[in-house]
Amino acid sequence: MNAAVAVPARNALTIDVEDYFQVSAFDRHIPRAQWAAQPCRIERNVDLVLELLERHQARATFFTLGWIAERYPALVRRIVGGGHELASHGYAHLRASDQSRDDFHRDVTLSKNLLEQLGGQAVNGYRAPSFSIAAGNLWALDSLQAAGYRYSSSIYPIRHDHYGMPDAPRFASRPTGERGLLELPISTVRVLGRNLPAGGGGYFRLLPYATSRWALRRINSHDGQAGIFYFHPWELDPGQPRPAGIGLKTRFRHYLNLHRMEHRVIRLLGDFRWGRIDDIFLGTA
Repeated sequence: MNAAVAVPARNALTIDVEDYFQVSAFDRHIPRAQWAAQPCRIERNVDLVLELLERHQARATFFTLGWIAERYPALVRRIVGGGHELASHGYAHLRASDQSRDDFHRDVTLSKNLLEQLGGQAVNGYRAPSFSIAAGNLWALDSLQAAGYRYSSSIYPIRHDHYGMPDAPRFASRPTGERGLLELPISTVRVLGRNLPAGGGGYFRLLPYATSRWALRRINSHDGQAGIFYFHPWELDPGQPRPAGIGLKTRFRHYLNLHRMEHRVIRLLGDFRWGRIDDIFLGTA
């Protein structure tokens, strides 16, 4: 059932706060037990994002890993101090689809409590690593609601080799019923009967910038909806370390056009008005 959400003049900008070595595609090469030994670049990269947002008077939602927040509490305070929404990306970047119900509930509760203690504000939103909530584990939305979250941005209505629920609603909905959790998917455009990604990630680096601009404008004008866009701080860091042994496909997806990303984000910030998810979809402004 679709949720009735007033469409504002702004789109929602979201940032998944994780370091380069924490992406799901690197799991086999850099296990979690080795994370603490990796050279972290998260502070440098998030500070760059915060600088760009401030320059363009834009606000955003930062889906932040508990693992990061615990080690860099001052970074959490800088995010909140910049007027941005602090949201949860889980604690240890574990796919929801790989966890039991009990383990998932512990992870999302731990990260929510930690972020609220460090940020001094309510944490309303959650995004599953690798968009790992789909038809087979919609119970995760009930678990999030029980933990006190007000919305999720975890179901991606596209077909992808690692994630996706192509038949899911393209816009705000409550998949588990009208009293269930609000789900806010990353933006897609409908072309020839198929949902195509329009909300950032690797597609933003792969395709020409004009493609993303066209797609967002179509969502705003043709669909009459606010777009939801995302990227990672490590995508603005072409100088990041490059672990050995990464397969060709993963290398292509991870490193493609990193040197162009900062300029593209600057264009994006100039071409659209951006706000926080909670302000746009929950009416907290």
